[in-house]
Amino acid sequence: MNLIKLLFRLFTSVLLVACGSKTDTDKITIAAAANMQFVIPELIKQFTANTGIKCELIVGSSGKLTAQIKEGAPYDIFIAANIKYPEEVYVSGKAIAKPKVYAYGQLALWSMVANIHLSIDSLVSKKIQHIALANPKTAPYGEAAVEVLNKYNLDTKIKDKLVFGESIAQTNQFISSESVEVGFTALSVVLSPKIKEQGKWIVIDSSLHTPIEQGVVLLKQENTNTKQAKQFYDFLFSAEAKNILKKYGYLVNE
Repeated sequence: MNLIKLLFRLFTSVLLVACGSKTDTDKITIAAAANMQFVIPELIKQFTANTGIKCELIVGSSGKLTAQIKEGAPYDIFIAANIKYPEEVYVSGKAIAKPKVYAYGQLALWSMVANIHLSIDSLVSKKIQHIALANPKTAPYGEAAVEVLNKYNLDTKIKDKLVFGESIAQTNQFISSESVEVGFTALSVVLSPKIKEQGKWIVIDSSLHTPIEQGVVLLKQENTNTKQAKQFYDFLFSAEAKNILKKYGYLVNE
């Protein structure tokens, strides 16, 4: 067994202890993309109130969560920021059925710095020395941000200003701490109750990037709580869940 696999198995062992036994039929483990960090707790709270089923939440970039799942991470359901990641999980044989799109994400440009004029064109300004975005190789919102910059032919002009976060969550830390002047994030972040009064932001026209098709898939791992995970999966497509998602700026099919 190579070192990476050994370390991962040790990690998952610790995770299992933290989550409790997977024979506990009243608990499921949800792996969710970092753009969901504010909305997913509200979804979980409502789901648990409805069903009594408790949820353990793991948050990370879609790409990294995909890698963990393919290595056997003990998650029951995967809620990604881009449908391509759960599709990759499905092709690898780790999913029960094909994934579905549950919502469409929206991209925002956010700043906590008072004297910054917020627009795509202003990114070339000398006042802006650092621009944060999530790693486009593993985070769909980072990938969308790069597409926007390319559309404006800014990719080479501002490449030295770009600061890459491991995920949207880390990117948000860069922006909120004013380590950068501006940054690209998920609209759901700036609409969250904890953030919405902080700084200023604009919504990026979704025609400037590939649609952010957020996908969900039920996982097929050892000791997976499939029945309970299926209940959360179905809840995610309910009118109740859609209303919560819309409140955070997600676009959902009515």
